[in-house]
Amino acid sequence: MRKNSGNLTIKIVTNFLFVAIFISILFFVGAQVLLITYKNQPFTMSLVLSLSAFVFLLSVITSIYYGYRTSIDIKVKLQKMITFTSSLRRGKFSDKMIVNEQDELGILAKELNNLATILNEQLQSIQRLADEKTSLRQQIHTAAVMEERQRLARELHDSVSQQLFALSMLSAATEKIIDKKPELVPLQMKQITDIAAKAQGEMRALLLHLRPIDLSGETLSDGILSLVRELKGKTNLHFEATIDEVNELPKAVEEHLFRIVQEAISNILRHSNADTIILILTERNNTIYLHIGDNGVGFDMEENKKISYGLKTMRERCEEIGGIFSIRSKQDKGTYIDIKVPISQN
Repeated sequence: MRKNSGNLTIKIVTNFLFVAIFISILFFVGAQVLLITYKNQPFTMSLVLSLSAFVFLLSVITSIYYGYRTSIDIKVKLQKMITFTSSLRRGKFSDKMIVNEQDELGILAKELNNLATILNEQLQSIQRLADEKTSLRQQIHTAAVMEERQRLARELHDSVSQQLFALSMLSAATEKIIDKKPELVPLQMKQITDIAAKAQGEMRALLLHLRPIDLSGETLSDGILSLVRELKGKTNLHFEATIDEVNELPKAVEEHLFRIVQEAISNILRHSNADTIILILTERNNTIYLHIGDNGVGFDMEENKKISYGLKTMRERCEEIGGIFSIRSKQDKGTYIDIKVPISQN
């Protein structure tokens, strides 16, 4: 659609001129009718033409003058509205137009003032919501940090501190029987070694929880590979990892799956006594498949119907992103977790 680039003054003056010409023609026609109707009256053609010319000239001058004045008045009001609209576009919602007229332009100016008031109120609401959101986010972060600290404190007290206490007691007992009952020393040393290894596994699991949760700009595949490389250097675990590159996943899906992998490996370090971990990540038919397995001691799922905190957290994370969580385990047969997450085409 072409924009109308005509000048407003020319348009208004032209409209007034058309009106003036029309009035002049009507006057000329009326004079002709009078001349024909009253033939015996002192009306002549020259007089009619002279009066018509005078009326035409007067109409033209008057139309030009008032057309120009009217256009200038309208242009001034419109220019104020344009300036005010530009001010709104720049975010100056507190400005107001001075309205003195009660015509259509005055009504339009009042509506623009009302619009500015509404925009200003919405801006204040948005800023207030932003402040409340920031405050709420800080409260949530603080609560999450406190909850994590309390959980880690409980884990340290319930596992590592008790194991260290047992280690201290066994060491003291072994020191006393070295001379009196040397045949018991190998058994005591084995117990000390087992407790130390278990405490080390607990500490590694807790340190894994302290690892940053987010992927720091990495994809899910890169994040899991980085985690595997890190654990290979710090533990004696053997990893059988098949990690396909999975692109364009929603951020929430990536973060939840990565956190599930962290939680699963933490459980393996603490409870399974495994030396091999299997990790498989792939995508088929718009579905993400994640498999985490180990060759550890496993557990009897019938006897251990009460799900541990870690497994419950993993299941909740999986369901939160619309996934399906399944676990299978047998005594001395290891534990295997399978997760399927459908991915929307959009």
